[in-house]
Parts: sequence; C-alpha cells; structure tokens
Amino acid sequence: MGCFSVFLMIFAINEINKNPEILPNIKLGYKIYNNCGTMDILRAALALVSGLKDEISDDKKYIFTWSLPVSYLYISLQISHFATCACLSDRKEYPTFFRTIPSDYYQSRALAKMVKHFGWNWIGAIAVDNEYGLYGIAAFIQAAQEFGVCTEYSEAFSSSDPPDRLQRITGIIRHATSKVILAFMSHREIKLLAIELYKQNITGLQWVGSDAWITDPSLADNEGHSILVGSLGFSVSSAKIPGLEGHLRQLHPSQFPDSQFVRDFWEDVFHCSLNNTANTPKKPCSGFESLQNIQSYFTDVSELRFINNVYKSVYAVAHALHNLVLQYLNTVNFTTKEGERVYFDNNGDSPATYELVNLQMTNKDTMEGVTVGIYDASLPESHHFIMNNNPVDVPVSVCSQSCLPGTRKVLQKGKPICCYDCISCPADSIYCLKCPAEYWSNKQRDACIPKEIEFLAYDELLGTLLVLLSLLGVFLSMIIILVFYYHRETPIVRANNSELSFLFLLLFSLTLCFLCSLTFIGRPSEWSCMLRHTAFGITFFLCISCVLGKTIVVLMAFRATLPGSNVMKWFGPAQQRLSVVAFTLIQVVICILWLTISPPFPFKNFTQFKDKIILECALGSAVGFWAVLGYIGLLAILCFILAFLARKLPDNFNEAKLITFSMLIFCAVWITFIPAYVSSPGKFSVAVEIFAILASKTNTKKNMMGKGLQGQDDCTGISWTKTFSRVLRTSDWAEGSPSNKTMTLSTQLK
Repeated sequence: MGCFSVFLMIFAINEINKNPEILPNIKLGYKIYNNCGTMDILRAALALVSGLKDEISDDKKYIFTWSLPVSYLYISLQISHFATCACLSDRKEYPTFFRTIPSDYYQSRALAKMVKHFGWNWIGAIAVDNEYGLYGIAAFIQAAQEFGVCTEYSEAFSSSDPPDRLQRITGIIRHATSKVILAFMSHREIKLLAIELYKQNITGLQWVGSDAWITDPSLADNEGHSILVGSLGFSVSSAKIPGLEGHLRQLHPSQFPDSQFVRDFWEDVFHCSLNNTANTPKKPCSGFESLQNIQSYFTDVSELRFINNVYKSVYAVAHALHNLVLQYLNTVNFTTKEGERVYFDNNGDSPATYELVNLQMTNKDTMEGVTVGIYDASLPESHHFIMNNNPVDVPVSVCSQSCLPGTRKVLQKGKPICCYDCISCPADSIYCLKCPAEYWSNKQRDACIPKEIEFLAYDELLGTLLVLLSLLGVFLSMIIILVFYYHRETPIVRANNSELSFLFLLLFSLTLCFLCSLTFIGRPSEWSCMLRHTAFGITFFLCISCVLGKTIVVLMAFRATLPGSNVMKWFGPAQQRLSVVAFTLIQVVICILWLTISPPFPFKNFTQFKDKIILECALGSAVGFWAVLGYIGLLAILCFILAFLARKLPDNFNEAKLITFSMLIFCAVWITFIPAYVSSPGKFSVAVEIFAILASKTNTKKNMMGKGLQGQDDCTGISWTKTFSRVLRTSDWAEGSPSNKTMTLSTQLK
C-alpha cells in the first residue's frame, strides 16, 4: 500500500495543478523521501529538517506509529491518511497533527455498539501490544461497559513476542466460555493467532476485527484463514476516484528509475528483466510493455478504502493553501467529486464513517469483505449504526441466558454483571422487569394486570354510612333551626342572643360543616379537591367565630358589673356580626391565596400499596393547608381560654361551662385525628377525616343548642331573662334599681 499511496499522491497533485479553481497560477510539487513502502519515519523526518537528499533505507514499522515521534522533532503541519491511534487527538501533545481517517476512539465505540446490536454481552478481547491495540481495546472495554457488555478476558501480544505468550493466549481462548472475540490488531498478529488456533482445532468462534486487518487481502494466503470466515468489523468507507485507473496504467519504469518497487513489479507482471547485465533466465524487457490491457492488483481501483484518505489529504492541503494561511486548515470544509464531505473537528480528526464488513467465502480459498452495514458518527445517536438487509449468520455469546418472565437476576459471586442466576421474583423485587406504574404482576409473576383503584365511594358500605351520618347532622340542624324560628318571639329565644345562634350564623355554619364532609366522598377531581379543604376551613371557622362571639358576650356580661359601665355597648349585635365577618374574611383570604398559588389537586398514590392505586387529593401548598388549620386552631384555643375563665358563672347559668367542654372535646378530637389519619391506610384516612368533622360538629351542636335550652328551670320554667335577673339581684351593685339593671342587661344580650 505504501507505493500505491505514493502514486495516488502524485495523481492528486497533478489533478490539482490542472484544476483552475484551486490555487490558480500556483503549481504544487512533491519530494519523496523513500522509494515506497514502510520506512523509518524518524530518519525521514531528520532528513526533512536537515535538508539531506540521500535515500533512506526501509525499516519496517507499524504505519500508525509514524506520526508519533515527528511532533517532538519539529513544528510542522502533518496530515495522516492511516494513523488512527486515539492518542494523536491530544492537541497539547500534537497541535499540528491532522488526519483524514477516523480516530480509533470512534471505531472502538462503533464496535461496542455493534456487539450490543447482536446481543453479545460476554466476549473476549485481544489486542496488539502497542499504542494502536492498547488504546483501542481500552476505549472498547469502556464503551462496552456503558452498553452492558462484559469482557471475560483481555490480552495483548505482538508478532515479535516469544511463542509461549501466543500459546498462553490460545489456552485462554480454549477454556473461555465466550464465543465472540474482539481482535484489535494488525494483519500480522491475526495471522499468527489464526494459524495457532487452526493447529489446535479451536473453532466455532465469532471474530470481530478492527480496520487494520478486517479487509486485508493477504488473509486468504494464511494457513488458518478458515478460522476467520464470518468475521465482522468496521473499515473505512470505500470510494472510487475518477481517472486514477488511467493514471496507474500509464506507469513506466522510466518514470521512477530508482524505485525498487516499480522494478520488481514490472519484472513480475511482464516476466522480463530490466537489468540487462544481470544473469537471469528472464528475457530482457523491450521497453514497449504497457499496463493498459493488464489486469493486476495494482490497477484494480474498484474498492479503495485507506488509499482514498491519501487523496483527501492532498486535497486538504491544497484547500488550506488556497486560503493562503496554513493555520486555516482547521476551517477546511469541502466535498469531493464523489460527494464525500471533508473537514476536521477540534482535535484534528475527520468525521468517523465506517462500513461494517463481513468476511465471506466467495470462491474456494478466497475471502471477500461484504459490506453489511454502516456507522456514521456525524448522524444522530440513534442512527449511528445501521444494518443493511444482507443476512449475517452469527452465534450467541452470553454468559447467562435471559431470565424468563416471573424470575429475576441474581449476580454470581466473583463474576461480571453479565453472569447471573435466575430465581423466582418476589412481589416487590426491583431487579425483575417492572410493570408499568398502573399495573401489577399476577400471582405467577409472569404478566402485568391493572392495579385496583381505591377511593372512598358513595356506593360502598363505609361511604354510605358516612353520607347518612352527614345528612343526619344536616337534618338535626334544620330541625333546630325550625324550632328556633317557630319560637322566635319567645323570651327564651330572644334572650339567647338570636343574632349568633339563629338561622344565618351558628346553625347555618353547622349545617355547612355537615355538608362539606360530603365533598370528601367520591372520586377526587380538581373541583372536589379544591372545595373540600377550603369549604372545611371556612365553615369551621365561621362556626368557631360564632362560638367565640357568644363566649365573649357571656363573659363580659358577668364581668362588667360596675354601675354605669359602658363596656357592653361594644358587644352589641352589630359588633358581634362585624367580628364574625372580620374573622371569617381573614380565613377566606388565606384560602384564596392557597387556591391561587398552589391549589390541591387529584393525585394517584402508587407508593402506599404495591397492588393498589390510591386516588387522593394532594395538598398543593402545604403552607396554605397548615395556615388554614392553624388559624382555626388559634381561634379554638382562644375560645376555650375565654370560656374557661367564665366557667364559674353564678346560679344555673351553664352556657360558659358547655362552651368550655365543647372546645375541649373539639381540640381533643382533632389532636387525636392526626395520628389516626397518618396511620390509616388508603381510603380509611379520608373516612377518619370525615369522622373527625362529624364528631366535632355533633359535639358543638349538642352543647351549644341542646344544652343551651336547658337554661330553663326544669321545675318553674324560668327563662334566660329570669336567670339573668336572679344573678344580677344577688350582685353587689353600688347604686340603682336591680329591676332596671335586669331590664338593661336583658336588652343588651338580645
């Protein structure tokens, strides 16, 4: 390939010189520092910088290492067509290095993705012991781990190693359980390995090859080439260069009189000798021999792969020169005649494009690389690796077979993650294939079934019972309202402060409290979630503010006993109504802010039960929820304290005592509610909340309404007015008529 590269370079330079669109009025030249073939690039670089013109002898080295030492010798622009080592992408170490062949970093990731594509998660890896192999295999193993592929072993050797090292590697292959081997090496090492495996009759392996050997035509000359039949690997894309074949057929020894390659090639093709003085059985060459009608590997340009990179390299230099400044090579971006785009990334690498090649036997003892797919790193991630329709027969290489439905993986001790045992799945296993969020596994753990949806419904026993209790509370409240309304003109009703305990306030708020419990029943929706908590907060607060108003009036009535005191004028009906409205408006504002900023919303709870979905209302803003409850609790505590201060009213006036008891029960119910609510599962937590609402309101109604009527004397039927009169007559008034004071207080309490 070395000589072919030289001739292709000459062809590209001549083509550019004839092209008026590139470097017009400028002619490119070239200087060849060796006849052709591989050579000691270090000595060539020294000759280049020192101006030596002597020919440098061949010294076989790997072509990918050529570019490594040169960067240390002189700062010169370098464009490589064959150096693929990922180490050369380091811009700090090699700031002037460019290449028209992809870095092995991309090839390694492409190979890992291809291995994953075929379902192989258990493979072996062998590399050539130099920068090409070690960097390449390291990048492959890292990418393979990302794709869930495990490496059973990783070994390296070179063709110059002692035979026992190769024997050791073949022994590892013989005893390994993986059936796929990645070989990141050159054609020299793969030939040696194939021969040794062939001698030991180690067959049935799937080979995955790097671009350095997967399309090498000399593999068929190897004794153990049958071992490699079916190999898969990426190679640089093939291309056709118009006019190249005609250029090669014009080759004549007179053009390169000092080239040993041209001399040997010519004598081999035409079976003649160019050295007339040599003692050889071949006839002398006439000088009229021509390659125009000769078919040989030299003139076969039907499938150019690596050589095409030489062509692109020459054109890259020409385009950079065309921009007048060499440092603009980073900005080179052009398209070849065949439509291939050429540019360099920030690391000086060209875009990674490979063809996936499968080595197949076409004729006896002849292998041909058939393209079965492509890899293009410039495409989106999901389209990097694309297979053709050509069938590829590949083996299965896994450490453990896939677990059947209903079983889960258990890693084998001391082995990679691809090696595991399969055991039956428990109900809550996180290692088995999870069902979707709204599904759960059946008893056999081999299928997903819909989860049961749970909420407190109207048509179930518990929901129906709570509805009946709520409606009973509403019914009793309405009965009391009717009774009070029917007896609205009686002294006992008028003296019982009808402004707060009649239809529109206390009894009305109690009725709403019973009704709001119904919003907690049924399937949660957006409106029900917003209504249930805000309606609960506002109606409860309205009720407690009414109770607070009654408590303040009663307390002040029996504390403001001094003659001429005008304190009660601040606690008349208008002031009482105004205080209730003011207190309640604050709660309304809190609820509006809650609903505006982050309102409650329906929520599917998947975590409380594994096999059920609990439909509930999420709070939205927890601050808003606790602000509503905190405000209610603050007012309830204040009401309890005031009622407690008035608990020892004289005679049989027991309303303050009943308010104290009612608030005590109210606080006890809601303090008990918290642990009961937290510990109740599913829909029962909603039932606990409804029960707390009903219990607290039933207690309030019983104590504030039923017990309030017991203000009458059971024997004599003395009204509230008479009770207040008796209290006032027993008080130590400094002056004034007791009867007048009784009438005045009675009027103030109305």
